[in-house]
Amino acid sequence: MSETPVAEMSFEEAMAELEKVLGQLERGDVALDESIALYERGAALKARCETKLKEAEEKVAAITLDGDGQPTGTKPVEGL
Repeated sequence: MSETPVAEMSFEEAMAELEKVLGQLERGDVALDESIALYERGAALKARCETKLKEAEEKVAAITLDGDGQPTGTKPVEGL
């Protein structure tokens, strides 16, 4: 597992580590205690990925278009 705290990971970093965690859990070749730790890390990584995706969706939704469909800027996102 990475030494990087989950809260500091980019989407790509979290997704790559989540794939590794899932691979280890699917193989089933780790001890029970390690499986529990991997599951907890995987849950945190999944939550991080979901948060980063939501942030990206909000940014895309904030893009304003002109009459021709061309981006003209962004509108403020509520709550940010």
